[in-house]
Amino acid sequence: MQFLQQLGPLAFGKVTFVVFILTSTFSVASLPVDTDKGRRKVVHVLEDDTGAVIVQTAPGKVVTHRGGSITLPCRFHHEPENTDPDRVRIKWTKVTHALQFQDVFVALGRQQRVFGSYKGRVFLEQAGPGDASVVIQNVTLEDYGRFECEVTNDMEDDTGFVNLDLEGVVFPYYPREGRYKLNYHQGEDACKQQDAILASHSQLHKAWLEGLDWCNAGWLEDGSVQYPISHPRDQCGRKENPAGVRNYGYRHKEDERYDAFCFTSKLNGKVYFLKRFKKVNYAEATKACARDGSAAAKVGQLYAAWRFQLLDRCEAGWLEDGSVRYPVVNPRSRCGGSQPGVRHLGFPDKKFRLYGVYCFRGNEEEPAGGSEATTGLADTRTRRKSGDGGVPGNATKGI
Repeated sequence: MQFLQQLGPLAFGKVTFVVFILTSTFSVASLPVDTDKGRRKVVHVLEDDTGAVIVQTAPGKVVTHRGGSITLPCRFHHEPENTDPDRVRIKWTKVTHALQFQDVFVALGRQQRVFGSYKGRVFLEQAGPGDASVVIQNVTLEDYGRFECEVTNDMEDDTGFVNLDLEGVVFPYYPREGRYKLNYHQGEDACKQQDAILASHSQLHKAWLEGLDWCNAGWLEDGSVQYPISHPRDQCGRKENPAGVRNYGYRHKEDERYDAFCFTSKLNGKVYFLKRFKKVNYAEATKACARDGSAAAKVGQLYAAWRFQLLDRCEAGWLEDGSVRYPVVNPRSRCGGSQPGVRHLGFPDKKFRLYGVYCFRGNEEEPAGGSEATTGLADTRTRRKSGDGGVPGNATKGI
């Protein structure tokens, strides 16, 4: 019906725009590419009496990681072709979880404006006539989601959508106060404090497909509460129920309390275990990282290091939130179980001198002496086959 309506103006010689989104998947990381990605699908072809052909392609998604650069592809065709380009307006907005729109970029002829946190990071690709694509540099976690491309000339306009996906890892989180203590806004803040954002349903579902199994419900970015079960059991929603992502639906954001599922991506820096001759308490741990030119690592940073650096260390260490954890890529005896993951020992008394510390140093910071940077295990023995991206299957594992 939409295209029949568009056919009318074309027949009368009016200017008509159809925006079409290129579905080729762009990636700045050397990660496995799904076989479905990169396929272009023609949805409709319209032809009027003058022989003008308008093609709209199916929307797709583009994939990058935090800190990368990515093109959001969008092209348009207009009739007649001699339309003044200075009267063409290109507008990009981001669709938020509340179905509201956040301005990103607008251009009218040679005039351009970039909004908010996108200033200095977004510009037109300008790959030729009919190109409305934009490039986003230094991609952030908050850039994840759906973008709308709108092209307008006088009274005629059309829109298309692009989904920006990020490679990363989902992890469950609860604070020192215990489980089921966070309303939605507190869960959102808790993820941000751990260098992450609330995960989306699609991100949690992907993590479940990779083996995530967690028996506590948590907030997602859309306000729903869900949890992933790979191994059904009576203690976790009955053994006879099938495996999957269990969904409590949308809950009251102020009154109800759960845990949170957070999402993080590649680090602009590295996490390492600070080697010391003796164990330290929490205060001593944070001071030791500071003396080494770093800071105590956040939970999200440790998960990102486990995922992308393949950080593997069978020694428990303090993190910035007061929890004690350690990352395992290659499971072995006396190292917390048979599955890869980030082991969690809870929130011990901060006065205990029983652990080491994991530190984080940003790429712009100069390394200091006196530390042993335990990087990811880079030899081929520690890497998974290309089919699973070199990433351990289970995104978290408790002892």
